[in-house]
Amino acid sequence: MSGVDTITVRPEDGESRLDRWFRRHYPTLPHGRLEQLLRRGRIRLDGKRAKAGERVSPGMMISVPEEAGATDAPLANRGPRVRLQDAALLRDCVIYRDAHAIVLNKPAGLAVQGGTNTERHIDAMLDGLRFDGSERPRLVHRLDKDTSGLLLIARTAAAATFFARAFRDKTARKIYWAIVAGLPEPAQGRIDLALAKSGGRGRERVHADEEEGKSAVTYYRVLDHAGNRASFVALLPLTGRTHQLRAHCAALGTPILGDGKYGGAAAHLPGGAAAHRLHLHAASLDLPHPAGRRLVVAAPPPTHMRQMCGFFGFAAGRDDDPFAELALPA
Repeated sequence: MSGVDTITVRPEDGESRLDRWFRRHYPTLPHGRLEQLLRRGRIRLDGKRAKAGERVSPGMMISVPEEAGATDAPLANRGPRVRLQDAALLRDCVIYRDAHAIVLNKPAGLAVQGGTNTERHIDAMLDGLRFDGSERPRLVHRLDKDTSGLLLIARTAAAATFFARAFRDKTARKIYWAIVAGLPEPAQGRIDLALAKSGGRGRERVHADEEEGKSAVTYYRVLDHAGNRASFVALLPLTGRTHQLRAHCAALGTPILGDGKYGGAAAHLPGGAAAHRLHLHAASLDLPHPAGRRLVVAAPPPTHMRQMCGFFGFAAGRDDDPFAELALPA
């Protein structure tokens, strides 16, 4: 049997899921192999058996068998260099930056984290967003690969912990815009539909399951519509389940335009090539800031979504909060 390395989680690592910690420190360890080592008890957290989704924080001890084949090199020297073109791409996406946070307007089609057949992703490029900082920036949340819009990046471990708590405590308010096929009825409401995951890694999807699924709640409001053909909708998720907004819109009978995974043929309408791309955009973000104020940022929708707004005659957005009357969290 191979030896075991005991590694102390560093302050610069902040808080994260155990599998994400491994993804950063052990980039060559396949996820399936990680799960196998966890099931066998070969990886332990503070001396106890652990699961991939457990939270790790600075000071905790992770026991890792040498067969995992990674390195505990200093953070600044670890991992591949960021290509100049990737660093330039990310910097072009920055729409807000201060000492604690960076906010990107992520383009559709760029993955946030790695996975099956996904080697190019934002998490691997974050060194390109150091600017004048001494720490490697950290992801606070994620967006689906084909979803565009606001992505919050923490510039320090302390900021990452602060922002993660805001999402966990539901004091972060994130509004999405979507174009959906059809007209939701009623025109505004609350979707409370538990979701469970199915499918293997790389083929993941969710389905309604009131018994085994996790609670998932979304508020929605129709902002404009073209008869019964299509609607421009604002969405406010209270929970952050995988593919939540896509599954909830499909459950209403109005799948997001271009979302064949959940809407099938009903998600594809006339309108040219633009109509076949996913029309879901993280448009605004409002959450507490470590400096004691609110961080409020908005991002314009991508080109394909603006084109379809023009095709259907929708206004491309609005400046006010369509859910202002809701006292959240609920």
